[in-house]
Amino acid sequence: MSVHSHDIEAKGSLKEQHVEEAANELENDERITAFTPQEQKAIIRRIDLRLVVTLGCMYCISLLDRTNLGAASVAGMQDELGMNAKNNAYTVVSVVFFLTYTIFQAPAVVFIRTLGPRLFLALIVLFWGATMIGFGFVPSWQVMAALRVILGVFEAGFYPGCVYLLSTWYPRYDLQKRNATFYLIGSMASGFGGILAYGIMQMNGVGGHSGWRWIFILEGLVTCLLAIASYFIVVDFPEDSPKSFHFLNEKEAAFIIARIEHDRSDAYVEPFTVSGYLRNALDSKVWAFAVLYMLTTANSYSIAYFLPIILKDGMGFSTAEAQCLVAPPYAAAAIVMYIQAFYADRWRVRGPIIAFNACMGVLGLGLLGYVHNPAVRYFGVFLATIACNANCPALLTYQSNNIRGQWKRALTSATLVGGGSIGGIIGTTVFRAQDAPNYRPGILVTLVANAIIVVIVGLLTLKFRRANRRVDAGGKSIEGLVGFKYTY
Repeated sequence: MSVHSHDIEAKGSLKEQHVEEAANELENDERITAFTPQEQKAIIRRIDLRLVVTLGCMYCISLLDRTNLGAASVAGMQDELGMNAKNNAYTVVSVVFFLTYTIFQAPAVVFIRTLGPRLFLALIVLFWGATMIGFGFVPSWQVMAALRVILGVFEAGFYPGCVYLLSTWYPRYDLQKRNATFYLIGSMASGFGGILAYGIMQMNGVGGHSGWRWIFILEGLVTCLLAIASYFIVVDFPEDSPKSFHFLNEKEAAFIIARIEHDRSDAYVEPFTVSGYLRNALDSKVWAFAVLYMLTTANSYSIAYFLPIILKDGMGFSTAEAQCLVAPPYAAAAIVMYIQAFYADRWRVRGPIIAFNACMGVLGLGLLGYVHNPAVRYFGVFLATIACNANCPALLTYQSNNIRGQWKRALTSATLVGGGSIGGIIGTTVFRAQDAPNYRPGILVTLVANAIIVVIVGLLTLKFRRANRRVDAGGKSIEGLVGFKYTY
């Protein structure tokens, strides 16, 4: 066949592709316009309530179960189990969770796609709730460490699964508000978990159990009850949503799918292959997002695990004051987080907000670690807590906005949260028992982590702007979709 014939065949195939894309676009438009704007808003509001709020409540329990070691510590756990600076047991118990939590995330996200969100999430939440109850009966810190390893296995699929599920339901510029709502509902656990724990501590001696043991037992029971309820409340992926209990009908589900197709053309899942799934890991930005999340969670986990101890031993507050003073910074973080998300979606901007928060984290940690006045140090706690918690949903959205494809979306959700779990290892190991009560080496590490975030976001912004200009000039497409552009 001549070169001229090849050109004619290529042009014909390109023309057919454009015709098919136009037909699909017309079909999607018809599915969207089948509902009035008021009806569309009502459908999306139902999804927000059923999906975002439910997952947020489950994440609240997840964080409560994962980070209540700090509350149990100041309630007497370390003394009763023989945890001290010599055996560094508290750090060991904190960090072993993240080993299995990191390893099992990538395969776990495949299971949520194959088993379906309702069954998968309900099962793992039930299993980790039972594990949490077991924490209340441990005879030694070594047994607690073993249970923390098991907890990491069950929790591994939850957070990346939720991130992935949310990203399949919303267009790119509707997503950060939902991620922020999901995250701020969850972060309430970190803020008010201390107050709840202080209340449960008053059960000290009931049934012959210490107050810190009742923290684990009661919170584990609540987790199990939520797991059972979640099987009926959690919704499936958009294409399967008519099967969910009392939710969308076929026409409403088609509207949601059409919105996703109109936004980024990846609503439908492609056939799964291990090689195809892992090939997505060759994209450098996948790992850049994972590193950013790792650096952010190094801050958020260290605050969650060690703030009550710093407030009590480093600043001289009583146990009750230390438990309760954790709440206001998290409440402030929730407010800032949602305001930022609202304007980030409206302005379609991600990177500058992330960099601003990281700079705020540098300032806050500097005040907390290197100033002696307790009031100024507590103000630093506010800034540091706001910075890392507001950046978590911002980074989830930053990543989701800049990738395409169902399995790539699944893998990047796992690598992102996997990076976050490595951040948890960093955050719990750099705050060493011998550095108590001020933990200055740990504060320095987390301060530097925020500075590195600013640098990486700057480099990604340059990369994304250059790629977008290439698309505008008619060059290579981004993520295999003509007209797709990065959000930075």
